[in-house]
Amino acid sequence: MKLILASTSPYRRTILEKLCIPFSCAAPNIDETPLKSETADELVQRLAAEKAQSIAKSHKGLIIGSDQVAFAKGTILGKPGNKTKAIEQLKMLSTETVTFYTGLSLLDSDTGRQQTMVETFDVTFKQLSVAQINRYLDLETPYDCAGSFKSEGLGIALFSSLQGRDPNSLIGLPLIALIELLTSFDIDAFDYMQPA
Repeated sequence: MKLILASTSPYRRTILEKLCIPFSCAAPNIDETPLKSETADELVQRLAAEKAQSIAKSHKGLIIGSDQVAFAKGTILGKPGNKTKAIEQLKMLSTETVTFYTGLSLLDSDTGRQQTMVETFDVTFKQLSVAQINRYLDLETPYDCAGSFKSEGLGIALFSSLQGRDPNSLIGLPLIALIELLTSFDIDAFDYMQPA
């Protein structure tokens, strides 16, 4: 099995490495602009599928596409990109419950078969002061992360509770769902695992 992750995200790469299955990474080339009136669920499904399809044009194998957004107070939150936007996001998220939508798509480039699904994960934030927000952002600079935090790092100090079936989905790649997709393609992940 040749497994390809349609992402250059170091976070997704690190998560996938947990399975001890050899894989390569390739950068998808797609427009990630949301469509008019597209829901968070629809957006991540579409982008995950398109990322996998983009890689299938030049690579052969099983291709994993994934995309994530945060949704709170009726707003889709992407990556802040800079400290000013991260401060705005975290001030808005203080005491709120945020739903993270992670789209996951598996595409067999040989057969064209593709399955796409969405995993959700809820995060409830503590009440955060401006000083706490600034200190956190100075320490971790999570400007390339949806919602302006890294749950696998210091971001855990921002939360009062987490709820979801797979904490990996919060970081950007739901492994439980990926193993389920592989199984639906008649692939047993254990057959490809190698010693770390």
